[in-house]
Amino acid sequence: MERRSPERPPAHETGPYLEPLRLLVRGVLAPLPWWLSEFILFGLKQAWACLFAAIMLTLLLVTKFVWQPDWALYRYDFLFIAALAIQFLFLRFRMESWDEAKVILVYHVTGTVMEIFKVHMGSWAYPEPAIIQIAGVPLFSGFMYASVGSFMARTIRIFDMRFTRYPPMWLTGLLAIAIYVNFFSHHYLPDLRYLLFAATVVVFRRVDIHFTTDRTTLRMPLVVAAFLSSAFLWVAENIGTLTGTWIYPTQKTWHVVSFGKLGSWYLLLYVSFVLVTLVLKPRSPILVGTSANQPAIIR
Repeated sequence: MERRSPERPPAHETGPYLEPLRLLVRGVLAPLPWWLSEFILFGLKQAWACLFAAIMLTLLLVTKFVWQPDWALYRYDFLFIAALAIQFLFLRFRMESWDEAKVILVYHVTGTVMEIFKVHMGSWAYPEPAIIQIAGVPLFSGFMYASVGSFMARTIRIFDMRFTRYPPMWLTGLLAIAIYVNFFSHHYLPDLRYLLFAATVVVFRRVDIHFTTDRTTLRMPLVVAAFLSSAFLWVAENIGTLTGTWIYPTQKTWHVVSFGKLGSWYLLLYVSFVLVTLVLKPRSPILVGTSANQPAIIR
């Protein structure tokens, strides 16, 4: 556990319109014991970081139960328009930075490309009609991938994340490319996922994430954070299949998505993270006694 340098407090960008609410929350938490205040703030910040993803999942659930097939607008098209509107509002009210919007755009494109290929190969399908689609893939699906990139970018900013012993960018880039290519090539060549699992541990085994809730900086191994995040994404995928938004060939009737998909999400998270670092460069921690221009030495 480290204390932050007073020269550079962590950023808390809620946007000017929500700043009074943030200050009100701080005021309510001020009388509490520091550890309880930190715990509550951690939960609130996590919720704020995954706001886009949470809204999209909520829309999947709500539209599943209220949408009627005779309505003029298809459900998938509504989800695409809603995702665009949410992004516009986030930027308009400064709840999201332009750097985060860039991450969402890049990940939307890479996710949509993979969706087109996977649907063509029969890995999964979108059973409902849509006008805003390419090769049977409704374009809202790219925003489901982009929500992962949005969560990562927002988490890095909101928790002022720093990384110790981060590997060279060329190495992480090669790993991300290998993982992404394997999602395509395993349909024709041997699946290298187990080698790639090992590669993620080898490349990132020494990397710790330092994150700040309010007054306290904690750390967690990046590999552990990736595994825990993939578990949450696996739960989110079950929500997607439960609502019939997309289905797998084995799901004639709904059942829990196989745990093998958890491994797929684990690998895909590294692709997401590397894409995020192309826009938001990994930074080293700063400890008390160091300046903003001098990274701290972690022993």
